[in-house]
Amino acid sequence: MKQRAIPISQLSKQRFRGLEFEGPWADALGQPEITGAWLIWGNSGNGKTRFALQLAKYMCRFGRVAYNSLEEGASLSFQRAVDAVDFTPVSRRMIVLDKEPVHELIARLKRQKSPDIIIIDSVQYTGLKYQDYISLRDTFRRKLFILVSHADGKLPEGRVAKSIRYDAMVKVWVEGYVAYPVSRYGGGQPYVIWEEGSQQFYQNTEQQ
Repeated sequence: MKQRAIPISQLSKQRFRGLEFEGPWADALGQPEITGAWLIWGNSGNGKTRFALQLAKYMCRFGRVAYNSLEEGASLSFQRAVDAVDFTPVSRRMIVLDKEPVHELIARLKRQKSPDIIIIDSVQYTGLKYQDYISLRDTFRRKLFILVSHADGKLPEGRVAKSIRYDAMVKVWVEGYVAYPVSRYGGGQPYVIWEEGSQQFYQNTEQQ
């Protein structure tokens, strides 16, 4: 049975490895760990999938990445989104899962040399209840789950996604091709996903 009670003196001596993020990624997200969960949310057409894919490519520096495209699957639109990011340099460390159900994903993650970082797009297509999410996170404590969610206004859509937002170590609101992070690991600076798209979005907003 895993020891739950840890003396405070022992905790202070434990060494936790933060990922050595650099540049805009460090400015946005700080020095995170491969554990727990993050949440990315935004309205349609604002760049959340593009951001998730850019993040997936960057995370390939630190481990094996699986992107479970539950919403789009292996489709022309998703292919174009992937091609825009260009995964060629990291293709050996990245796999795409074509609408893989959560129970099959769990079986995959129990295998040796399974992905370290799992991106699930999107929460609304998982069928998970909040307790299912907690169980998934706690079963694989040495893995990082990055969940993508639809938005309802400026909040994640649905009770489950809203609850995940409170639990997540990193929370990222995406609007107008800019990611606005709140991270327990530092950072906190906006991250521009697509400069041209961002400029056009905010020009249109000012004209309204």
